[in-house]
Amino acid sequence: MSTTLYAANLKRSFATNSPILKRLYSLNQNSNLLANPHFISTILPPKHKLFQNLYKNVYSHKNSFSTTKSIKEKDSVHAPYEVFNRSHKLMQRDRAAENVEASRQVDYLKDEIASRIADRILDIKRNFSTIVEIGAGCGHFAKNIDEFITDKLIMCEYSEKMLNRDKETTYKVQVERRVMDEEIISLKENSCEAIISNLSLHWVNDLPGTMIQIQKALVPDGVLIASLFGGDTLFELRAALQLAEQERLGGISPHVSPMVDSRDMGGLLSRAGLAIPTVDVDTVVVNYPSMFHLMADLNAMGEGNAIITRSKTIKRDVLYAADAIYRELYGNKDGSIPATFQIVYIIGWKPDPSQPKPLSPGQGKVSMKTVL
Repeated sequence: MSTTLYAANLKRSFATNSPILKRLYSLNQNSNLLANPHFISTILPPKHKLFQNLYKNVYSHKNSFSTTKSIKEKDSVHAPYEVFNRSHKLMQRDRAAENVEASRQVDYLKDEIASRIADRILDIKRNFSTIVEIGAGCGHFAKNIDEFITDKLIMCEYSEKMLNRDKETTYKVQVERRVMDEEIISLKENSCEAIISNLSLHWVNDLPGTMIQIQKALVPDGVLIASLFGGDTLFELRAALQLAEQERLGGISPHVSPMVDSRDMGGLLSRAGLAIPTVDVDTVVVNYPSMFHLMADLNAMGEGNAIITRSKTIKRDVLYAADAIYRELYGNKDGSIPATFQIVYIIGWKPDPSQPKPLSPGQGKVSMKTVL
């Protein structure tokens, strides 16, 4: 079956939610890709209507959709499980920073999210004398702040080449640069008023451990504000590559790195000892001429795949098949393709007696009826 016809049939099956899917699942659940609930959950985000219809009408095994460990399950693991090759990620960042012009052309995403973090800091209505940034990249946050937010920014970045890419740039605040691994936070305890991180912590293997280190570095009533890529990021690319590999090679391998689940982040902040946790999710959709342009931009950002178990190469026919499937399943009318970036924003505060605390049940003085 041709790639285009294969993708068209898959899309038609989803759209009609036909009994064929149920028949495939009951008769051939071990070998047929379309009947595999784990695989379907990687094609469509859980909130998608088609996913919910398939879940309700076709699949009966609810537990099979659990793709991330809960916080309690993670507590039982004594040593962090390494998912990412940190040395390879450092090499990717260095290589991206070396190609200065290409790197600057793809600053658009991190610059935009950095500006949204700056807006969140302004909402706090507090001027910080110093802000520490973990995973500073090429100075995306520094571009978007002024003296109304802070007097000094300490930029900490794993890649020295990325940190110094725009070393000659003049910013509106004083800037200090430090080379620091996000997994080893070399900051003194109780020394930071505010710590921010912009689209960097999703590459950390031991995220709970990093959060605990950040909590220790904050002063009482100090704040952490961070953004991370969420689990629905690049779901279109992930699905297209998996479908193409299954069709051409008879199996799949991970080409898009796993991201954080927004539902776990509140518990993770509390577990790290941060109070008043706040989590919100935003979605940014960027249109590209083709899948190849998207992948080129990801590499230029230093956001390529760094999973330890990744396949080192992708065959050319698989890539062309994936591009055709991508266009058929998700393509826009103008011929472009959308790429979804789910952004998870988190805010947590180091506990302090001055912070507001919830009243015990029955002590409230204002009725919700009055408020609403």
